[in-house]
Amino acid sequence: MDTHKTTITNCEKEPIHIIGRSQAHGVILVCNPISLEITQCTENAEQLFSLSVDHLLGQHLAILISSEKVNQIKEKLDQGKNLIPDEEVINNSKFLIIPHVSQGNLVLDFEPAGAGLNSSLNLNLLPAILSEIENTQSIPEMCKLAVSQIKHLFEYDRVMMYKFDDNWNGEVIAEVKEDHLESWLGLHYPARDIPKQARDIFLKQGVRIIGDVNFIPSKLIPEISPITNQPLDISRSELRSVSPIHIEYLQNMGVGASLTAAIILEGELWGLLACHHYSPKFINYHQRQTCKFITQVFSNSLTVKTTKTFLLQMEASDAIRKKLVLQMESISNIQDSLLNFSPKFTDIIECSGGAYYQEGKLKLVGITPQKEEVMDLLQNFIFKKDEEVFFTKSLGAQYSKAKSYTKLASGLLSLRLKDAKKSYILWFRPEISETVFWGGNPEKIGYVKEGIEYLSPRKSFEKWTQQNAGISKQWENYDLQAVAALQESITYIIVKKQRDEILHLNDQLVDANQELQTFSYSISHDLRAPLRGIDGYARILRDHHMEDLDDYSKKAIYTIVNSAEDMDRLIEDILAYSSVGRTNLKREILSLEKMIEDVLLKHNMAKHFPDTRIIVASEFPKIEADKRMISQLLNNLIGNAFKYSSKSEKPLVEIGYIKKEKENIYYVRDNGIGIDANLNHKIFDVFSRLAGDEYEGSGIGLAIAKKVVDIHKGELWLESELDKGTTFFFSIPSL
Repeated sequence: MDTHKTTITNCEKEPIHIIGRSQAHGVILVCNPISLEITQCTENAEQLFSLSVDHLLGQHLAILISSEKVNQIKEKLDQGKNLIPDEEVINNSKFLIIPHVSQGNLVLDFEPAGAGLNSSLNLNLLPAILSEIENTQSIPEMCKLAVSQIKHLFEYDRVMMYKFDDNWNGEVIAEVKEDHLESWLGLHYPARDIPKQARDIFLKQGVRIIGDVNFIPSKLIPEISPITNQPLDISRSELRSVSPIHIEYLQNMGVGASLTAAIILEGELWGLLACHHYSPKFINYHQRQTCKFITQVFSNSLTVKTTKTFLLQMEASDAIRKKLVLQMESISNIQDSLLNFSPKFTDIIECSGGAYYQEGKLKLVGITPQKEEVMDLLQNFIFKKDEEVFFTKSLGAQYSKAKSYTKLASGLLSLRLKDAKKSYILWFRPEISETVFWGGNPEKIGYVKEGIEYLSPRKSFEKWTQQNAGISKQWENYDLQAVAALQESITYIIVKKQRDEILHLNDQLVDANQELQTFSYSISHDLRAPLRGIDGYARILRDHHMEDLDDYSKKAIYTIVNSAEDMDRLIEDILAYSSVGRTNLKREILSLEKMIEDVLLKHNMAKHFPDTRIIVASEFPKIEADKRMISQLLNNLIGNAFKYSSKSEKPLVEIGYIKKEKENIYYVRDNGIGIDANLNHKIFDVFSRLAGDEYEGSGIGLAIAKKVVDIHKGELWLESELDKGTTFFFSIPSL
């Protein structure tokens, strides 16, 4: 591969997983997994097997390995079992065959079986090494022990623990080396030194060896797989060649051989165990597996220690959170409980100060920017981001105005509360002085040719010092979990207080409603006694003394009698309205057609409205409801339909229902005066009369109808057009 083809912009697209080459010390052989016919082979087969590639291609795998081993491979392939490495003598040399399947191809790595360390690995040491790693008390201690043990076992010149940060830059956090070598402990290296595709392969393969940095790669022939018609993915091959850029990088360091193993935490690449030797060095497959096993134990111990640290931090923050919950429960104002008592919300995580914003009001705690600056930060940055949780350790880099107070607040963690008041809690962290030592200038990454900047491995690894400003201590996962738990607690308290307040108000409303109903009934009942006296004396005058009165007095007597009758109807309606709901709902199965017939007969509609045509559905679905209340509902709806259509040219009243999937909708329709659409919202109000005085009524009938339907948890609505008529719909859900 031509290194000049890799530019600054396409570095992470370099297809190293389909590099199509092997390292020089072994042969990659590819077969059809069904026929076991050899379909691809690296060109160094002639050197190691004394068989040319042309001779091998198209041949059965048995040309190289025994029939017994071929049958074992075939059997495991057919059964879908894991393929196991095995040894075979070829051309008087012993090879270890390491098989795997890739994209429907059987890939076999043939590497020398006898090569490796001069001294055999003492497996008796392994349990003690693993036990020591697991028993370390801290992550730094564990890293120091791991690199020391790996150096002891495999005798590399330099062994390092390399940890990635959030941006995939790396730092050497532990190192053991030969005395004559310069230490790299504490040095940082930019993310491009180990690009994404290389990190992805480490996650897949776990352990990677380069036996000789100056090897000449051996090309896979043919380059395109005959099975898939695509370049073969050999990312899991033990013999896969290496990016020329990485080789040049190691050569510039003076490295002759390397061993690298992945350290994995929660499925992500946490770091690398990196071993360098300054001359060629090969360790065999079994030794690499031992290294892989050690790093897996290390990864597990790392998970345990990281989890333990997380739990300890969460335990401490949870104790504070519980105290805050008690304060919020006992103090009516939540904001006061979090700011004005001990502990405060700022005690739940490590911070220098904080802010609480609610309904335009801002309160500060501890060391923070000025109030105007925090308000500006909220309005012009946090509100616009509109994230439930936002955090940064370099606020000035994201919001330029924050550069003026980086010493006070380089770090920000903001939390939007789950309420309707657009409330936020902020935590601040101050700037920390940070000096970073790089292994070479991290900015010098390439050269320019014909206007294109090409990637070139760094040639200098001299210590490069960088002073970072405007950065705070990193927000950790336990910080985020702690504020998330606080958010849930605040939400719970808010909901609980709202629920308690609603229950209290509901109790007050029930009492007030009961008093109102009693008052309405008492007033209406008590008003009837004097009204009967007025009506009685007026009727005596009208029936027995009219001849003694002048015309004005006669007219006054008739007015008194008519007004008394209107007043009596009004009182009757008020009593009816106040009585709805005063007794328990008594549901029963009702026949609406019978109840409608009773309403028509009771009010003698045929006599009083002889010109009105009546259409009633022949049958109705049964309804489960309170008979007395439904009778009131029908009385009002049907009575209104007859009354307000009576002056139409051809009065019509229709009573029916519409069958729906989940409910039945009943309706009463007329072709009367209709209702202005702008007044629909008032139609069910008590004492609301939208018709003229020529139509008698109290304005309570539809309010009674609405109350009846509401008590049954149903719906009542209308469709109307002025001068064309009105349709009232209602539905009563079944239990």
